Amino acid sequence: MMTNLFSSFDPMSSNINLQMNWASSLIFLVSMLPLFWLSSSKSSILILKIPLYLTKEFIPLFKSYKNIILFNVLFMFILINNIFGLMPYTFTSTAHITVSLTLSLTIWTSFMLFGWINNTNHMFTHLVPLGTPVILMPFMVLIESISNIIRPITLAVRLAANLTAGHLLLILLGESMVNSSIMISVSVTAAQFALLTLETAVATIQAYVFATLTTLYASEV
Repeated sequence: MMTNLFSSFDPMSSNINLQMNWASSLIFLVSMLPLFWLSSSKSSILILKIPLYLTKEFIPLFKSYKNIILFNVLFMFILINNIFGLMPYTFTSTAHITVSLTLSLTIWTSFMLFGWINNTNHMFTHLVPLGTPVILMPFMVLIESISNIIRPITLAVRLAANLTAGHLLLILLGESMVNSSIMISVSVTAAQFALLTLETAVATIQAYVFATLTTLYASEV
């Protein structure tokens, strides 16, 4: 029995000195590289259809397909790590605040630098919504500035918290089966399978939400 519920999210919980748990992030490369040598496999066809669907969703916000490549790769990276993180004894890197905050903060910083350097007037006008009374303008600038600054934090916390909550529920259900009767163990196992299905949907939705919000933030600059 674990002494700490959050030990499953500790990248240093490996039995050896190397941080091998972080190697789970390489699953993204393992899943994507077969596209170069298995052109007609079912997995490659599925992986190709997902970016095509996302491109149709994101193309109204951009004028070029080149700008959407980043968000397609970002979605696939988060989705694959989320899905594979549901496997037993696998460290979910995207559930760690270090990974999620690094992703959101890096992307947000690059957008802000690009916007303030190339579209300075547009960034200033974006701080005051159209039709705002003159008296409320200072308050709106303050509110918009704060909401803009906390965007990377909300992106990171939303992704990490939703994945962590589901994993904790699975752990709690698994701990309840210790020294339990057969009926209770069967019932808890059935509940875990149902929760695992829900977690798969949550993993997909969170990857889509992260990519979509990032796209919206990029379209503003």
